[in-house]
Amino acid sequence: MIPLMEENGSKFIVRNLDFYYGRNRALSDISIDIRQREITALIGPSGCGKSTFLRCLNRMNDPIPDTRIEGQILLDNEDIYAPSVDVVDLRRRVGMVFQKPNPFPQSVYDNVAFGPRVLGLLDGDANLDDIVEQSLRRAVLWDEVADDLRDSALSLSLGQQQRLCIARVLAVEPEVILMDEPCSALDPIATLRIEDLMRQLRELYTIVIVTHNMQQAARVSDRTGLFWLGELIEFGVTGSLFTRPKKARTEDYITGRMG
Repeated sequence: MIPLMEENGSKFIVRNLDFYYGRNRALSDISIDIRQREITALIGPSGCGKSTFLRCLNRMNDPIPDTRIEGQILLDNEDIYAPSVDVVDLRRRVGMVFQKPNPFPQSVYDNVAFGPRVLGLLDGDANLDDIVEQSLRRAVLWDEVADDLRDSALSLSLGQQQRLCIARVLAVEPEVILMDEPCSALDPIATLRIEDLMRQLRELYTIVIVTHNMQQAARVSDRTGLFWLGELIEFGVTGSLFTRPKKARTEDYITGRMG
């Protein structure tokens, strides 16, 4: 029996999760609590299951042929894989920022306005203007694009494009933001801006980030989990995991002796 979420407790509760690509088990017996309004980092070598797990949290793996899950993922104590779940609404509540910026070939304004328009979150054009401005402000991009809202989003720098993609997620009023290697295509300055933004967004949202960059995980996250060959080896408070890991494999990975 999974306990009910305590106030300011877990946003996601994952128990005994297995995920299969055909006969290949990519995730094995994953159990983890992801606390609300914290940044949870998932680290580990390439192919260890981090991104697969991340995509399980908003059912982004569903369209992949011949995949299945076993176990349970609860969002606010509700099973997200229950037949009654509206997957479109789930993906609004649990937004995704991808590895490479992927703005639409439209204006800056229309990129941010796209989700509210499609999902019917509007009560008039004035409200849409407010949503676009607020989302860009929360993504710390408004001051850079306020005079160029009708310009193509593709004219922005890569770092600006990634913040625009974050603003696009924020515009549909999510509760959780999933980030899959969001800084891997960015230069160091743009990376630090995204990291600063994540710390600000933590005040309002639950954030789960997949990263190969252990220094980044140490800088921004509250809790960190190490994945290895589809298993969650260790999960805990970031400072403790990096300085006093409980498992030898964790210590070997973070010190570079393995992985």
